[in-house]
Amino acid sequence: MTNPQPPLVDAASMRDVLGHFCSGVTVITAIGPDGPVGFTCQSFASLSLDPPLVSFAPARTSSSWPKVRDARRFCVNVLADDQNDLSNAFARSGTDKFVGVQWRPSLQGAPVLGGVVAWIDCELWAEYDGGDHTMVAASVVDLGADTARTPLLFHRGAYGLQSAIRVEEAS
Repeated sequence: MTNPQPPLVDAASMRDVLGHFCSGVTVITAIGPDGPVGFTCQSFASLSLDPPLVSFAPARTSSSWPKVRDARRFCVNVLADDQNDLSNAFARSGTDKFVGVQWRPSLQGAPVLGGVVAWIDCELWAEYDGGDHTMVAASVVDLGADTARTPLLFHRGAYGLQSAIRVEEAS
């Protein structure tokens, strides 16, 4: 008797099911050779307390990650619940993402965006193959938070938990 092969998981099903997991939204920023650079990233997590490490996973197709990687020092900006426009702006390619964006340099010089919930100043620790993404581990060198702000959430393909609330109200 042979063991049946498990069914292959298609990308659409995986995205739909994993979309039920709520994530925060970050913008990873650095100073590149031509000025500030950054990109939106949802796959951010705390990795280790000793040593202090965080992780995130930029898409292999990202044109911004190589510039951030080359800088080796960058800032993870945790967006606030009123910053979905900022998230959308940093998700685009081929534009100057910093036009009209307020920011200040971190201790290492990476942009800390105005109005964020929290920021984590980092140095590149390691990179790993993650399929169509790169798994990044980063050493935390400084950080801060604004406890008066609430985070921007992404759930089931939209910002906030409104899609979950609409489903409950329809039931």
